[in-house]
Amino acid sequence: MSSFPVAHKPLHTPPLQEVAEVLQTALKAKFANAEVTVVDCPDLTKPPYGLEAAGLCGSPRLADVGGVPYLMPMVQKDKLYDVKDLAVAVGLPSAFVVGAGAGPHPYVGVNSEMMANIKTGDSTTNGSRVAKINAAGSYELQKLPQSETRCALMLNMFASEGRPGKVLRVSAKKRTGDTNLVTCMREALKAHYGEKPVGLGGTFRLVEGKAKCHVMPEFSSVPLTCDAEVNEWLRFFDMPAPMVFLSTLISSDPDLDLRVEHSHGYGSDCGGHYHYDTTPETVEYEGYYNIAEFIYRIDRPKETHSVGRN
Repeated sequence: MSSFPVAHKPLHTPPLQEVAEVLQTALKAKFANAEVTVVDCPDLTKPPYGLEAAGLCGSPRLADVGGVPYLMPMVQKDKLYDVKDLAVAVGLPSAFVVGAGAGPHPYVGVNSEMMANIKTGDSTTNGSRVAKINAAGSYELQKLPQSETRCALMLNMFASEGRPGKVLRVSAKKRTGDTNLVTCMREALKAHYGEKPVGLGGTFRLVEGKAKCHVMPEFSSVPLTCDAEVNEWLRFFDMPAPMVFLSTLISSDPDLDLRVEHSHGYGSDCGGHYHYDTTPETVEYEGYYNIAEFIYRIDRPKETHSVGRN
């Protein structure tokens, strides 16, 4: 098992119903139709989600692993993490892990976006996918084999025991505001709870519409030093529904140098990092989130910056 520094802090855990009301008020201001309710988590192993565990409950926690400073200005290729080790590091050796990170370049062959979806433990199962840029300059979706449970450079993950239980169901249609779904929720929690950090993790679907997503190309051979250079380097695409996203967000950073929101998703042949939908008139989202009890900071970069975190 790899060794890396780990810090963790407890998060503010208000009642689910209270959070549902905060989120619904905010989403109704940005979408023509929005509803956030507390429900029994549906079986997420079944379509249309197809994840590796049934639920999002049981010791829920967030982890921010590595970070963008390991990618830029120049990549540090030695920064590789096995999700099985990360599960142990957050105190859940048998964990259901979903999240957004960079794919294992030694296996994929190039830099890639990773959609982490792994159940660790005695019988690990891996439903993770990566999206990469192919020789033609377009995106290509690839399913990782069961044995390839690594990520590289960074991962924002939500871990739990994968049990059924009460969760937040988020439904939003027809966007009227200028904020994406995840940012709207995060900003609502920040406005309501202030410096008390509230963390959510789970999954959402783009049911209808299209989403602007990026896919990282091969590692840059020249230093990337500002957001403009990063955006020149990234490849952006409009990706069509249906897509399943794996998502984390935290309302405020308790001095851990966190990426405060991060969502990656995939469809039948597309995948990437979520920015926002490009079809406000027709967009429809459905999601399930749970409230995290802790935030773990794993292998925090000693030298940091704020570039490339959008």
